[in-house]
Amino acid sequence: MFKYCYCVIAIIASLLISKTVTGTNSDSVFKILDTITVTSRQWPNKKELLPYSYTVKKAIQIENFRTTPEALMGASGVFIQKTNHGGGAAFIRGLTGNQTLIILDGIRLNNATYRYGPNQYLNTIDVYTIDEVEVFKGTGAVEYGSDAMGGVVYIHSKTPKYSNNKGIHGEAIVKLLGEKMEKTVRTSIEISREKFALQAGVSIKKFGDLIGGAGIGTQSPSGYAENGFDFKMKFKVSNTDELIASSKLLIQNDVPIYHKIILENYLVNKIAKQTGNLNYLKWIKKTNQHWFKEIHLTPSFQISAEARENNKNNSNTYKYEKDIVNTTGINLDILSTPSANWRINSGIDYYYDKIESNIWEKNLQSSVITLKRGLYPNASSSENISVFNLHKVDINKWHIEGGIRWNKYVINLYDSAIGHVSISPTALVGNGGITYSINTENNLYTSIASGFRAPNVDDMGSLGIVDFRYEIPASNLKPEKSVHYELGYRYTKKTTKIQLSLFYLSLKDIINRQKITGQIINGYQVYEKKNAESSFIKGFEFNAALPLSTSLSWTANLTYTYGQNVTKNEPMRRIPPVFGQQEFTWKRKNTQLQLNHLFAGKQDRLAQGDIDDNRIGTNGTPNWNVLNLMWSKQFNKIQFQLGALNLLNEKYKTHGSGIYGMGRTYSVQIKVSY
Repeated sequence: MFKYCYCVIAIIASLLISKTVTGTNSDSVFKILDTITVTSRQWPNKKELLPYSYTVKKAIQIENFRTTPEALMGASGVFIQKTNHGGGAAFIRGLTGNQTLIILDGIRLNNATYRYGPNQYLNTIDVYTIDEVEVFKGTGAVEYGSDAMGGVVYIHSKTPKYSNNKGIHGEAIVKLLGEKMEKTVRTSIEISREKFALQAGVSIKKFGDLIGGAGIGTQSPSGYAENGFDFKMKFKVSNTDELIASSKLLIQNDVPIYHKIILENYLVNKIAKQTGNLNYLKWIKKTNQHWFKEIHLTPSFQISAEARENNKNNSNTYKYEKDIVNTTGINLDILSTPSANWRINSGIDYYYDKIESNIWEKNLQSSVITLKRGLYPNASSSENISVFNLHKVDINKWHIEGGIRWNKYVINLYDSAIGHVSISPTALVGNGGITYSINTENNLYTSIASGFRAPNVDDMGSLGIVDFRYEIPASNLKPEKSVHYELGYRYTKKTTKIQLSLFYLSLKDIINRQKITGQIINGYQVYEKKNAESSFIKGFEFNAALPLSTSLSWTANLTYTYGQNVTKNEPMRRIPPVFGQQEFTWKRKNTQLQLNHLFAGKQDRLAQGDIDDNRIGTNGTPNWNVLNLMWSKQFNKIQFQLGALNLLNEKYKTHGSGIYGMGRTYSVQIKVSY
């Protein structure tokens, strides 16, 4: 059995091997490393000049996976926890849930009901619609506002291309996992004209019960169904004006909360229907004026709906819950170039959330249905307005970035339990970073970024069972605050990349659930949220990409995170163990073979909340190693792909997860382009 430290040995060994590899063919598979850029707000940036850490995954690396969260497993510095088979939350710098921010095409998805701790919302984005995922670590509050304390998961959806050839293209994908664990059909079409382009697609997916590794067997119920529709169109109004319209809809049905059924005496506990719908229209105006080089205006509308059902064993009460969040937003960006080496991005962001929340309880004996207060106060609202200003300056060997954002929230709750509550928290955050280019290959960088998270309706208005506890409303909360420090080194030379970063994240006024001693409701301990804690998180990340020959490459990453709750003098909750991956990729002409090794160390450094969590317990989470093998072959317009997953049939689950990972199985995917 591999041990996670094997990766460290392999890293050192491969670094030594790489010194003997010279004369790499510039036309090899590794040339793609040179083409990667990342986006900070609306400006593209050369990766080697960024004064903070980032991770980029392209579409070709994403489409092979079942879901968007699973596509990020193994990404440098990103740890994925799965409360259930239909979930998946990204930990960045040790934080997750509403302390990390999800952005899709420049629009924030985090709304007023995003929960503390792991949630399922990253999985409401269809993996087949993604062109690229960028993960910015420890930064993003100035660029995107509240919640970016751990960082930002920025998702770029696929965009159709203009063409003078008036082409019509499309593709169809069929994917199967062994033991009926997945049946997916995806079809899409793209129409290209000189001034018009359109892309639309439909995804139909059926996920069977998840079969775990050695000794686990079928975890039932855990399977669910998922259907998605996506549309994007762009139109050149003139040489200086462009319109982009997009709509994305994903619906998941009957997603079981597996650990609730197994560990908490539920006969039924599921998300009966999860809906994510984003619609936006973007206007882009380009000018010859330096102070108004580009203007981007993006109105948007989102619907996030979650219907839940639960019934305990031997209980006559069947509960139906439904929460709907309607979000209206508008983003204005003004891009300026006062000089060739100075770029400015200024603008305004506005979002308004309106919440509907209800519970219906049905008596199974009498069939009487009673309407009750929902998880959140019905008709609650959250208004979010902010103004920002970002600067990027290049002076000889120095690249300098900095900016500020002022943010104000207005949150209104109307509830019989707590009365009418209205709060208006504000925050002023800033960041600054410097990259010094020793030469074209070696760069040193450092940055400091402040962040915050405004209290939301989930913090203030939750009433009922959440995870393994009963939560009551809180009405006197203020924003959480963070300061992130980073120091790093980056080596980039054509096909070779090495990066090492050290980070320290200070957290204060953290909103946390506090146990109310002696209060029990429906058999659950009662908790209330308060700004009660200060903590810190520190650690390091290492990643490398090296050519071993003109056909063979090796990539690896390793992340260590240490979190301490200063207030309680104990470890922070849910801190990931040491984790990472390494991958060998062989490619020649139209054939590719990949051997992937995912690993995580044991995590037994636990907070009391971890010990109380039935997904973790007193012994913590054991270490694990998973090997995956993937082969693909391109025949003209047909691509075949075969996978052998979890070759060792490892029994494992990621720390904090409520379900074990997939055991040994196979995958088959056929993609036909036309």
